[in-house]
Amino acid sequence: METALSFTQSVLNFIFTYLFLINLALAVMVVFFQRKEPKSVWTWLLILYFLPIIGFILYLLIGTDMHKRKIFRGKEIEDRLSSLISNQSFGIKNREFGGGSEAKASEIINSYSDLIIYNLETSGAILTDQNEIDIIVDGKEKFKKLIEDLKKAEKSIHFQYYIIRDDELFASICEVLREKIKAGVDVRILYDCIGSVQFKEKRWQALRNEGFQIIGFFPALFRRLHLRINYRNHRKIVVIDSRVAYIGGFNVGREYIGKNENFGYWRDSHLRIDGEAVSALQARFILDWNHAAPKNHLSLDEYLTGIVYNRKGSCAAQIISDGPDTRIQNIRDNYLRLISKARKNIYIQTPYFIPDDSIISALMIAIYSGISVNIMIPDKPDHQFVYWATYSHIGEMVLAGANCYTYAKGFIHAKVMVVDEEVICCGTANMDIRSFSLNFEVNATIYDQEKAEEMTAIFIEDIKHCHRLTRDKYLARPLKIRFREQICRILSPLL
Repeated sequence: METALSFTQSVLNFIFTYLFLINLALAVMVVFFQRKEPKSVWTWLLILYFLPIIGFILYLLIGTDMHKRKIFRGKEIEDRLSSLISNQSFGIKNREFGGGSEAKASEIINSYSDLIIYNLETSGAILTDQNEIDIIVDGKEKFKKLIEDLKKAEKSIHFQYYIIRDDELFASICEVLREKIKAGVDVRILYDCIGSVQFKEKRWQALRNEGFQIIGFFPALFRRLHLRINYRNHRKIVVIDSRVAYIGGFNVGREYIGKNENFGYWRDSHLRIDGEAVSALQARFILDWNHAAPKNHLSLDEYLTGIVYNRKGSCAAQIISDGPDTRIQNIRDNYLRLISKARKNIYIQTPYFIPDDSIISALMIAIYSGISVNIMIPDKPDHQFVYWATYSHIGEMVLAGANCYTYAKGFIHAKVMVVDEEVICCGTANMDIRSFSLNFEVNATIYDQEKAEEMTAIFIEDIKHCHRLTRDKYLARPLKIRFREQICRILSPLL
């Protein structure tokens, strides 16, 4: 008996000794070898200390970025080269702004010329004007318009989403795509392997057998073992014949057209673009496709040469890409500059509000400077931890004097910022740390008073379906909610 007890103690001592050494090694990696924010470093150190085994597993899944540069090095080079090509082709080196636009449009562009130059220099975001842009806020309307445009395709359909579900919505889209394939149209589908994890590989293969060209972004090991939750492709892009494009928050699934009882009505924001800005989204798809595809790479020249764009619109726009392959957080910085340039009002809609300290400080400065800051988040969670971290940060804004609302008609998934009813930033990026630094995202920054006023009016209309989160209501929240908030806020650098 004593021998057995001694043996058990020896085994436990062995396990805990090596566990301590593993935790120590991870702590050294976190502190000295990875360029993380101080808050994130301290969060990981606490997790590794208090949850040795669980913390180790979590770190392997979502923590380490030791190989990030190695994984995406080739992609970064491709992006830089493509930006140079695009800059030359559009003659943006001269930085001539506002050509051919109305006086007010030129005034707005000149007012934001510093931001335009910043986006050009950091992310190769070309300023294009004479775009026709439609704002879509309803899923049924979005997919109706999309299917109508798909039916008109003559050469190519490039279809990229974070989430694609194998349901009736995707089936209706596939019917059109099958007809296009029979007509000789090049149909390519790029999906994220975590976002679309429920879509079975055998179904993808069946579609490939029908002529669909399909690739998954950052696939799992052995098709099923997903060890990496970070570095997901969160972009939602459709480009048709390199002339018409869609970008925004809607994924492909029945919940996005209001057919999920848990969420009810799905309120999102999407853009349909007809004009030169489509070229940037086409280039973005090609770069993502080439990174994910082991062979059969696409040529930029093949899809961007000789395209005749619509000249009826008057919207000026830049397409901003961001991700773990960029050294600068382009979309986060774009938000920061917009906030700092606000003179009257800021409107923000986001499902997740977990900004970093720089965004929080910028919004605080705006509030205390007398600028009307208005923020709308969901009234119900789709991810519990993320929601309560969001609620904590929203509470901070409420206490500072922002006008904050929770959307109660269903679930709001829009990712929008409007400043002074002059500029819109809308796309796939949430107002959170994950979108700023861990996911591949794409946003459109639109310099147009008419569209900005339209998006502002949409926000004001949405208020009718919201609960106002007042200072008194927030301070009166029960103890259990305060506890949830604090725990989730501590973990927010990891969310």
